[in-house]
Amino acid sequence: MLSKPLLDLLNAQINQELYSSYLYLAMSAYCESNNYPGFAKWMQVQSSEETKHAMKIYSHVHELAGTVTLLKIDQPPADFKSPSLLFQQALEHERKISAAITSLYEAAIKEKSYPTQIMLEWFITEQVEEEKTAADIVAQFKMVGDTPVSIMMMDRQLGMRSGQ
Repeated sequence: MLSKPLLDLLNAQINQELYSSYLYLAMSAYCESNNYPGFAKWMQVQSSEETKHAMKIYSHVHELAGTVTLLKIDQPPADFKSPSLLFQQALEHERKISAAITSLYEAAIKEKSYPTQIMLEWFITEQVEEEKTAADIVAQFKMVGDTPVSIMMMDRQLGMRSGQ
């Protein structure tokens, strides 16, 4: 059984995960519009992963006889200025999601919701991976710069990401 405060936080996290999916889809659209097919593909895979994250929490709420309440999803930005700035924004967003997951985990501890704590441990591990991946890409951009050749090289490299 989920307490009302914890249920509200889980529903808010579902919303944040769906917003993340929407944000990465907007980033993908920006990349498509600017002829970066590799970055667009990478962002599409990321968007799909975020939807799966939302559904993992959705399923958890139902497994514990809670009620999912879907909240309004904010509109993401549409213009990202450059691929390197786009990935910097992705990294900042992942850090924000990590902080939200940590707060949710702390609430689960306070409420003694052991099943929720166990479920969130997966998310904590996932967020470490998400942040590292984004940070590595940002570091690569800093190393190679924003020249057309380096952007083309990075676009090809990131376009090799496969969906999961």
